[in-house]
Amino acid sequence: MSLFKNDSDIYEEMEGKRSSHTFQRVVAIGVFVALGFAVGNFYASVNKDEVTANEPIPVVTTSSVSNSSALSIADIAEMTADSVVEISTSVQATSYFYGNYTATGNGSGVIISSDGYIVTNNHVTSGANKVTVTLRNGKEYEATLIGNDAKTDIAILKIDATGLTAAKLGDSASLRVGETAVVIGNPLGKLGGTVTNGIISALEREITLDGKAMNLIQTNAAINPGNSGGGLFNDKGELVGIVVAKSSGLDVEGLGFAIPVNDVKSVINDIIDLGYVSNRPFLGVEFASSNTSSYQSNYGFFFGFGGQMMYQYGAEVGNVVEGSAAEKAGIQARDHIISIDNVAVSSGSDVSSIVSEHQIGDTIEIGIIRDNKTMTVKATLGEYKGE
Repeated sequence: MSLFKNDSDIYEEMEGKRSSHTFQRVVAIGVFVALGFAVGNFYASVNKDEVTANEPIPVVTTSSVSNSSALSIADIAEMTADSVVEISTSVQATSYFYGNYTATGNGSGVIISSDGYIVTNNHVTSGANKVTVTLRNGKEYEATLIGNDAKTDIAILKIDATGLTAAKLGDSASLRVGETAVVIGNPLGKLGGTVTNGIISALEREITLDGKAMNLIQTNAAINPGNSGGGLFNDKGELVGIVVAKSSGLDVEGLGFAIPVNDVKSVINDIIDLGYVSNRPFLGVEFASSNTSSYQSNYGFFFGFGGQMMYQYGAEVGNVVEGSAAEKAGIQARDHIISIDNVAVSSGSDVSSIVSEHQIGDTIEIGIIRDNKTMTVKATLGEYKGE
């Protein structure tokens, strides 16, 4: 046997080794790949279980928080402008210098039914002898005052017309600060149908108007005299507020306010159905124009003749409503109400505020001054039936 292999034998052996090595490599690679897939699937299944268990955190995008039904300012104006009207009023007045004369006023209103019911502010129509409503198309109607509510500053008018464009009432409780706000009204009493826009600047802003505390919507949409009673609309074109006031002054800009429509829906319905707001306690006194009233006392320091001193105190009664709780309690015109249930009062708004916190049928103690004498009377509150 030769110790040496011939060339062909060596070649075949080398080829055999190569084949064996190649086979081993293929097997190794296959095992490695299989192992990789197995490991990958293991981690994937683990991660999948973790995601399923913990729930993925959603990505907040603009589309997820924005209202897809939001309209453009132009769309809102086109949708709602026909529902906003101009209001002009005439009041017969008397002046020492001018005698009898007619004073005029202006405001805005919003149509709330196709057959002619219109909501506006009480202060727009208060004391008016004649109220004229002008539609966007220029048609004029003499309006009838159906009823009003000084507490919420709301009045309802009716015109003899049909087929009108009524505003759709929205939900003021769903408003968010920063949302689009559109105001339509009659600024300066000459620019009916004016559209201004801004945002909802604040909600439930407590503002005192004419001695009454009110929770109002604040907006930076431009509001001017004549806008009172006009509409505040949201980005869907829904009526969410009745414009009531603006803050004015050299350093004041972009501060307008509206009554939330949710606060007055029941008031509107009551006035239309009954002519007044139901379930309101009523004392039955009307106060003199001055917030505080004077009475004379023979006590204290001398002031003028007769040793009388003039005090400013209490709320002077200007008139007592016939058949009211006040009349039954013996309250008279020119009496000065100085307290209710031992709480001192100094104005008619103080009296109204305390009375509104009671229920119909409650009995209250009223401290009064009459002919320089202090006395106490008791009154059982009735129900307000309108003016």
